[in-house]
Amino acid sequence: MSRTLDLAQRYADDIITLRRALHEVPEYDLDLPKSQALILQALEGLDLEITLGKELSSVTAVLRGGGGPGPVVLLRGDMDALPVTERVDVPYASKHPGMMHACGHDLHVAGLVGAAKVLHELRAELAGDVVFMFQPGEETSGGAPIMIREGVLEAAGRRADAAYGLHVGSAGQPFGMWSSKPGSFMAAADQLHVRVVGAGTHGSTPYRGKDPIPVACEMVTALQTMITRQFDVFDPVVLTVGRIAGGTKENIIPDDAFFDATVRTFSEQARAKVQLTSTRLVESMAAAHGLTAEVQYQIGYPVTVNNPDEYEFARDTIVDLFGPDRFRERANPRCGAEDMSYVLNEVPGVYLNVSACAGPDPEAAADNHSPLAAFDDAVLPDAAGLLAELAVRRLVRGL
Repeated sequence: MSRTLDLAQRYADDIITLRRALHEVPEYDLDLPKSQALILQALEGLDLEITLGKELSSVTAVLRGGGGPGPVVLLRGDMDALPVTERVDVPYASKHPGMMHACGHDLHVAGLVGAAKVLHELRAELAGDVVFMFQPGEETSGGAPIMIREGVLEAAGRRADAAYGLHVGSAGQPFGMWSSKPGSFMAAADQLHVRVVGAGTHGSTPYRGKDPIPVACEMVTALQTMITRQFDVFDPVVLTVGRIAGGTKENIIPDDAFFDATVRTFSEQARAKVQLTSTRLVESMAAAHGLTAEVQYQIGYPVTVNNPDEYEFARDTIVDLFGPDRFRERANPRCGAEDMSYVLNEVPGVYLNVSACAGPDPEAAADNHSPLAAFDDAVLPDAAGLLAELAVRRLVRGL
């Protein structure tokens, strides 16, 4: 067993206890005072330079290596929870009604604290410095760009040379399985908001008004045809209308109708094109029916791109630590989105997945964001050990 894994196992009880304390007090968006306090308490006694966020409840901690100025490695863990009512029967279930760590960010925090403890033990031998990025707001407004604006990438006094993060999963892979891929790993996520503006009238005399509802329905169908006919199947686009609304009663044609869609892309070229074509399509369709369309295209998280060299380095490190049977290279990107993308747009690095599936059948287990999502925190020593090992090896590799 490597030194980092050995040390991580020694801290297993501490970081599992921390994870369960975090799980009891899930907090939402950017203001996470209880989570921040638990992190600061867990880091007490470590020789770290700690900075708290101004616009959000972030924690940035810098560990100085004993080898003098050298490379800087950034390790990131997100902190926030979801507005989900927990239905997992565990003694440390959420004490905040309507809130749950349904995406495993409590494990991310605990694993990062574990890595800090391990690397603190090894600090005299580190060939550079390590920045620990505890980040709120991944599920909502994007805490990563705020932390970047507040200086997390330069927290060590010079810019980070590499960045690593991980995400746990509650389903789909056997417990302890690592996975990732080079290049585009997770999607960009944008939102399309459309108001179709017509003119209301009685349902028995539609010719006296301008009915927005059938036009909105045509738009939903036409957007799917647009994707299949205007975009390269090998540079995919996913457009899903998740909400459509209009009217108050069956015999009243309303003045307007609305729909909202999520748009997932895997390249900046497809992302720019779908914004243009979707807007043009709905505006033109409305005009063809004598109506108008008000379109808002909201830009969200960019594509999460793994640097190919850093990916190979991380993959080889996982295989060295855990064996080749514990790693799977994904054939395709994931359609989920991540604001770790902002960090990887600035610093070469890699984002990894690891299964924390608590059930015997990963395919039948409830997935992340479900009120039944269950995570086995026995994965935490491996998560902490890997993050620490990535930092040790990357600092040795140098600039």
